[in-house]
Amino acid sequence: MGLIDGVVVTPLKVVHVAGGDVFHAVKKGDPGFVGFGEAYFSAIHHGVIKPWKRHRQMTLNLVVITGLIRFVVHDDRVGSLSCGETVEFRVGLPGAYGRLTIAPGLWMAFQGIGQGTNLLLNVADIPHDPTEADRGDENKFAFDWSKI
Repeated sequence: MGLIDGVVVTPLKVVHVAGGDVFHAVKKGDPGFVGFGEAYFSAIHHGVIKPWKRHRQMTLNLVVITGLIRFVVHDDRVGSLSCGETVEFRVGLPGAYGRLTIAPGLWMAFQGIGQGTNLLLNVADIPHDPTEADRGDENKFAFDWSKI
């Protein structure tokens, strides 16, 4: 699998301090961060798949603070350098703490692969608007969800 044009993976810093660690997420000027519209958390349980969604305007900045989540991105943008590519990204703890930035126009689905409940933060550049996203079921694009 190749890379997807419009997806940025940014390793993030964990500051270890007595009594509890500090986990960086996003700051003004970071690669892929284009502005603030809203921030929200989303929980996903182990093995659950949240099906394909494509935002037409929203840039996603996804950070997994609890557990491990598999994000799968598909590019069907005509003329894109990565048109036709489907790429998997694993983000979370342990070992894959970072921010996944996904540009508008790309399809994304995700699955909780950490045990129990996995928790992600999205720092979006625009407020949520259900009319600006397209949706598809988990089989919209060829991907083997059974291989965790």
